[in-house]
Amino acid sequence: MKICIVGGVAGGAGAATKLRRLDEQAEIILFEKGEDISYANCGLPYYIGGGIKKKKAVFVTPPALLRKRFHIDVRISSEVTQIHPQEKVIQIRNHLTGESYTETYDKLILSPGASPKKFSIEGIDLPGIFTVRNVRNTLEIDEYIQKNQVNSCVVAGGGFIGVEMAENLRLRGMEVTLVEFTNQIMAPLDREMANILHQEIISKGVNLKLGTGVSKLESQSDHSLIVSLTDQSQIHCGMVVLAMGVTPENGLAQQAGLKLSVGNSIQVNEFFQTSNPDIYAVGDAIAVTHGVSGKEALISLAGPANRQGRSVAANVLGQHQTNGKIAYGSSVVKVFDLIAASVGLNEKQLAISNQNYLKTYVHPFSHATYYPGATQISMKMLFAPDGKILGAQAVGAENVEKQIDVIATVMKFGGTVYDLEELELCYAPPFNSAKSPVNMLGFTAANILKGEMPVFYAEQIPQIDQENSIFVDVSTPPEVLMGTIPNAINIPLDELRERLSELDPNKKIYVTCRVGLRGNIATRILLQHGFDVYNLSGGYKTYRLVNTTFSQENP
Repeated sequence: MKICIVGGVAGGAGAATKLRRLDEQAEIILFEKGEDISYANCGLPYYIGGGIKKKKAVFVTPPALLRKRFHIDVRISSEVTQIHPQEKVIQIRNHLTGESYTETYDKLILSPGASPKKFSIEGIDLPGIFTVRNVRNTLEIDEYIQKNQVNSCVVAGGGFIGVEMAENLRLRGMEVTLVEFTNQIMAPLDREMANILHQEIISKGVNLKLGTGVSKLESQSDHSLIVSLTDQSQIHCGMVVLAMGVTPENGLAQQAGLKLSVGNSIQVNEFFQTSNPDIYAVGDAIAVTHGVSGKEALISLAGPANRQGRSVAANVLGQHQTNGKIAYGSSVVKVFDLIAASVGLNEKQLAISNQNYLKTYVHPFSHATYYPGATQISMKMLFAPDGKILGAQAVGAENVEKQIDVIATVMKFGGTVYDLEELELCYAPPFNSAKSPVNMLGFTAANILKGEMPVFYAEQIPQIDQENSIFVDVSTPPEVLMGTIPNAINIPLDELRERLSELDPNKKIYVTCRVGLRGNIATRILLQHGFDVYNLSGGYKTYRLVNTTFSQENP
């Protein structure tokens, strides 16, 4: 069997090597229009910042190794320009020689990836303006910085690449402005969770501009740039990095008449076959099925792409593997001294889908607090009325991705918040708490569903009937002096039973504390004394995150 693969990296190169492990006799040809077959694209920003010091470290597998070890016909600088599905022929252009030629195939695997979005911005092709897609882009940025002694940069886009580039350019000593068109960075998070990252970025000296975008780019005689923004301001800088998202590379698929799916991605079935049964596709160019919504979605992550490569290799040889077709979007990002991770759907997505959901916030510590070095993790979980977990987010300094990995595993196997209550996770004081952060999410969510802890949320406070309500902060007086919710009276938790007479039983009682734990105890006391009472999920800490608004410019 002759199998042609278009594109390398996670999906294409992974499919090629798996194919060889499965079939020693297959003829495998791997075409890559660039110079590199397999590289650490997720690690590219860290080369810019110096975290990865050696250039060769970002090259995962050189073409020569694929040729010798796996007996794969690797053709770099070779772009597949056309597919003729009826004849099962592809046309290739060799960019080194200028030659064009054809190859037949029995099966064809497309792994073209996704390309950076480029909007209609005047001056977008000027020198000093870069995108980050591959190793060559990264080396060009590094060379440009050194050659032109660049000391300032505008990064447009607050997604994974934009945030990582902003951090690493700042660590390189540059003045960095991060521009994001929406009101928050990191779209997988909800805004209140992203606010923790906003604070971190600003504290590290990055100028964060939210709610504005790039409208025009102009070059100066000294090779510097003027960046005009949609808020009518201008920034003078040495270079610009455009990281405004990616779009599936679908040119070949369209030319071949293959069906497209959401976001103009390539439509595939559960076995990664396109609308032509002899043509398969994997990676960032395809639509996957979201594990929570069940709908087609674009999830451009390395994990699913690697699994898809393995599956498609088996499938072109007659198997029926589906690993990688369903994805939950598990992701993590480093933001200076913090880590942010998430899985599943966020609240913005759930609200748009009109799905019924509940939520809980907790702010536990990374390990037992009596052991030195524990740091707080802010966590949010969304769940259905039947307990099904819909999504989770976490931000903190350590052990963050560990919590989301556990939740992602539970979600994969159809678990609920009640399963989180029962999880037996590793515990020793330096590593965890006896009631782990994941357990705490399960406990609070189950309490909500069972009616043991009625809750309200920070964004609901302005709509609460003030005349018929009492807000009570059960924190200590010194804590309350540091801030509390509007119109709250202070009755410390340890005085609550003796001061019940101060509360009108005909009014609803809304309780808060610092993070929700003491509020839960107060809620249980008041419920059993006949009060109609609700606890603020996540306490005053979450209230502050919800109600923090960052100005468009933060020095």
